[in-house]
Amino acid sequence: MAFHFCSFASGSTGNCYMAKTETTVLLIDTGIAGRKIISELSGMGICEEDVNGILLTHEHIDHVKSLKMLARKAINASVYASSGTLRAVADKIEGDRSQTVRAGEAFLIGDITVIPFRISHDAAEPFGYSLLHGGRQLTVVTDTGYISDEIYSHISKADLLVLEANHEVNILKMGAYPYSLKRRILGDEGHLSNEAAGDCLCRMLKDRRKSRADKEGADGQDVEGDIPQKVPKVMLAHLSKDNNTPGQAYLTIRNILFESDFYINKDLELDIASRDESSVCVEI
Repeated sequence: MAFHFCSFASGSTGNCYMAKTETTVLLIDTGIAGRKIISELSGMGICEEDVNGILLTHEHIDHVKSLKMLARKAINASVYASSGTLRAVADKIEGDRSQTVRAGEAFLIGDITVIPFRISHDAAEPFGYSLLHGGRQLTVVTDTGYISDEIYSHISKADLLVLEANHEVNILKMGAYPYSLKRRILGDEGHLSNEAAGDCLCRMLKDRRKSRADKEGADGQDVEGDIPQKVPKVMLAHLSKDNNTPGQAYLTIRNILFESDFYINKDLELDIASRDESSVCVEI
């Protein structure tokens, strides 16, 4: 029942993730060089023909850069996305290889259940995704200006959460970006800040702590059911190269967690996806 996740790259210049079980391989976005994606797959003993599906979050170039090449080489994979995203990338997909998916409607690719959900970004019809296998859940939330109730409903159940921490607000405000770009990034259809990511994680941990306490108080037994039992794993993603650093993201989020009496390596495991290099393959 092994279920693994790997980030091949995550940042403002390119994004690509992989999730796999023993029999199914999925790519989430193809925003880096196709040769790099193929090389990373090859290093895991996976060839292009082994890829079963490509999930697209939205059509911006840092998420679809090599889509045309990958869609051609991964001959057994369909491309899954919203109708709006598929219309925007129609010229990159040859033949009848695209599959329209809808928010909240689960579907199967191999032995992985995929549930799309709406995110808030200035794209045609952007989606985040939850992937489920063997009772474990991976949730990917990047490129969103804020955390809606719909998004949070997926975050709250994740065993591994890939969460955007794009910028440090003060660095962005004091930086050299033009006002129009700063306004876009900070807006509801922009990107999630370190502070917003930290607040989201606090909310998740508070809700899990309360749910466990409520259930233990009700029956005096160990908690079972919908609440993940292991310490949740979080991978911060899509860090800006101009308005953030891994150290800054870690520090800001650590301090926000500390103020609510939550601690890294006790209440959650925290990692940061590299902008340019692949991460260690994580078991979900």
